[in-house]
Amino acid sequence: MIKDKYEKYIFPSLAEARRRIQKETEHIRYQLPDHLRGIGKDRKYFIKTYGCQGNLADSEKMAGLLEAMDFRPAEEEGAADVIILNTCAVRENAENRIFGELGRIKHLKTENPDLLIVLCGCMPQEEVVVARVLEKYPHVDIVFGTHNLYRLGEYIYDAYFSKEKVVRVYSMEGKIVEGVPVRRAHAQKAWVNIMYGCDEFCSYCIVPYTRGKERSRDYRDIIAEVRDLAEKGYQEVTLLGQNVNAYGKDFPDASYTFADLLSDLRQIAIPRIRFVTAHPRDLDLRTIEVMATRGNIMPHIHLPVQSGSDRILKKMNRKYTRETYLELISQLRSHIPDIAITTDIIVGFPGETEEDFAQTLDLVRKADFEGAFTFIYSPRSGTPASKYVDDLPAVVKKQRLQELNKLVNEGYLKGNKRFEGKTVKVLVDGPSDKGAGMLAGYSEHDKLVNFPGDKSLIGKIIYVKIEKAYTWHLRGIIA
Repeated sequence: MIKDKYEKYIFPSLAEARRRIQKETEHIRYQLPDHLRGIGKDRKYFIKTYGCQGNLADSEKMAGLLEAMDFRPAEEEGAADVIILNTCAVRENAENRIFGELGRIKHLKTENPDLLIVLCGCMPQEEVVVARVLEKYPHVDIVFGTHNLYRLGEYIYDAYFSKEKVVRVYSMEGKIVEGVPVRRAHAQKAWVNIMYGCDEFCSYCIVPYTRGKERSRDYRDIIAEVRDLAEKGYQEVTLLGQNVNAYGKDFPDASYTFADLLSDLRQIAIPRIRFVTAHPRDLDLRTIEVMATRGNIMPHIHLPVQSGSDRILKKMNRKYTRETYLELISQLRSHIPDIAITTDIIVGFPGETEEDFAQTLDLVRKADFEGAFTFIYSPRSGTPASKYVDDLPAVVKKQRLQELNKLVNEGYLKGNKRFEGKTVKVLVDGPSDKGAGMLAGYSEHDKLVNFPGDKSLIGKIIYVKIEKAYTWHLRGIIA
């Protein structure tokens, strides 16, 4: 076995990653060890991030750690002394792209022998990935997963001074590490993790194995972080979790919930609060009621449905039915009539029939989504669904995706059309790609808005009157 060949390295284990036996989560308060200070002097780093918002937040922490060690960011990878690929394992295409990147940057190691190439994030949590990297990509110096990000500095130290490859990938239920320095990528928007991991075990998903069990941060730490961001002038915070609706359910008394957290964050003087991702099984009426009080809670929710067929939902282990999902949509619209609802949908799941797909299209029409991320099913090694019989031809899957996207795009346009002639609040992100003198930002309903304006408006929330709605964006003028 390859593990025997590389016995000095720590490999992941899917069997261990499935375990859920710890009743309490270990909490750590991070402090940078003295011996790591200054080792980045006159050195630069470059981080390339793939995947979800959780990975983006992780990259901000790695940047914070590196800068605490006196590294500075490089404008391009060719100028870096440390290159980090922070990876995603949700779909096969993403993994193939990252392996391609590893091959592409190999020449940089020849040009700079002291360059450290780091592979981290979700991909290394798969044993087959670590084995492939060791066998085919020997120029990779450091490999670690999702549970030990805070030890990045130690791994860089070891790689520099021992001149040996570092492979440390743990499969565990996970800890909570507070106090890791963060270098925010944006001046007005911030990611804030409220919980980590996932216990849903959808049959197609690798995340519960790569991210560990559901574990919630102490609400006092979250509130303190958001309050600090507000004091620093941030305009928007997005709360992150694989399933934010499960927040607090792992607490010993389970008395403080996601609805409580939203209610407390409403009291902080920060203009916008968003959150991703919500799971339909755990979205409750109390959370919807708190959202309906508005304030700084934005009228948008991303609520992945994945399929409109009860038979497929059961095979996916989603733990709800199309009826209960549509009931949630009805409750959301009853309490927040102008809410924008988006979703995720998988087509071509093993065993999906024409009738199953027709039910998905029917649910999309009834739910009136204003956008969706749509995918063809991608088998992930180690998940139950990877063993399901999948005899649906690829051409049929592509046809179904095209048909679904046509319907989804109609929903995009319809959702945007309702804002024509109205004035909306826009948080200005920066220059638009629609031409010189144009700015872009997002409305409260998470609609992309393009408008002419001066760059001095970047970072501010302004009023924009919408003149024209397109499928992917709105166009307006400053009101």
